[in-house]
Amino acid sequence: MAILPVIVAPDARLKEVCEPVEAVDDAVRRLMDDMLETMYDAPGVGLAAPQVGVRTRVIVVDVAREGQAPQPLPMANPRLVSASAETAVYEEGCLSLPEQFAEVRRPARCTIAYFDYRGARRTLDAEGLLATCVQHEMDHLDGILFVDRISKIKRDMILRRLVKQRRTRPETRAPAAHVL
Repeated sequence: MAILPVIVAPDARLKEVCEPVEAVDDAVRRLMDDMLETMYDAPGVGLAAPQVGVRTRVIVVDVAREGQAPQPLPMANPRLVSASAETAVYEEGCLSLPEQFAEVRRPARCTIAYFDYRGARRTLDAEGLLATCVQHEMDHLDGILFVDRISKIKRDMILRRLVKQRRTRPETRAPAAHVL
């Protein structure tokens, strides 16, 4: 396994739509393993393939709390099956937008269809932080960042801070809290 470099916004690669995985093979499993190692090292609770420069529909999440055993959830070709009308607001952050946070409203519950680490079809019913995290990472697969879901004023402020941050501290990493 390897820790991969995380792309930091603003970077055009984060705005690209990803291609579906043909099959969950050894190469995809290796990517999932490397993404999990990268996510845990950051630390974060989610990571999408485009954040590490791979244009494929793969995400990994683990929302286990401190003191709990890890609960890694790698997904290939995740697809939203349903989402609740009820919404929830979480303060989101992102490894590709280090040290930047904003409240984002998303469906409180969702059902996701995906292929697991072995290539088996699975369905996940998620709520709370897991639902938020999975939706956040799936957005990355379509070139959407959490700042695209907030007001233009807040988004522009965050992006300006990132540009300034990149000039002064090119290796900045995001803190663990709510980093998706």
